[in-house]
Amino acid sequence: MNDNLIPFLNPDAVSTYGQETPRRVPGLADLHRMTQLLLAEQAPGPAHVLVVGAGGGLELKAFAEARPDWRFTGVDPSPAMLDLARRATLACAERVQLLAGTVDEAPLALFDGATCLLTLHFLDRDERLRTLREIRRRLKPGAALVIAHHTAPGGDAGLWLTRSAAFADHSGSDPTKARGAARAMADRLPLLAPDAEEELLRQAGFENPALFYAAFSFRGWVATCGK
Repeated sequence: MNDNLIPFLNPDAVSTYGQETPRRVPGLADLHRMTQLLLAEQAPGPAHVLVVGAGGGLELKAFAEARPDWRFTGVDPSPAMLDLARRATLACAERVQLLAGTVDEAPLALFDGATCLLTLHFLDRDERLRTLREIRRRLKPGAALVIAHHTAPGGDAGLWLTRSAAFADHSGSDPTKARGAARAMADRLPLLAPDAEEELLRQAGFENPALFYAAFSFRGWVATCGK
């Protein structure tokens, strides 16, 4: 198992995920709204959306509230995180299917769109490419994929991770603490430069990757599934 996933398996450790993540990710609610709008460009009507890394349920809840005509299949390897997602989506449970595991557990249906938010930075390059290819296999031609996660802008994540860590620290401005948190993230996460992220999307069979979100070390892209 990927060591980065171990903390997410502990119910106590993830119990505050829903409260803490919006504090740690700049503009998270707006990221969710932008993602929904980007998906809707290629799926303007009723749609079936694949959500990879759905644990916590934050994006599922936001998408379902914005689009009552959409249904969702979410996958996540953490049972504890899936429990949070179930609770977050109780009001729309009839439209949400949650599966334990990686993208491989998702059916080979032709989904109308897909998202993978705050997830790919946990995977090394080879596993990230494999995951993107498996997502593509499950999408209709022309469907949109939206991804967003930590990156290494300029090829060096240090400064931008420090800024992200400082943003996440709402207890006060402590540069030493922020630098320490950034070093821990840099050591743990296999981050890629933005141009390498776009190249992976192309290698996986996606077309026209376009940057739409940039917030300190976070970047987000939309791309379309090639025919």
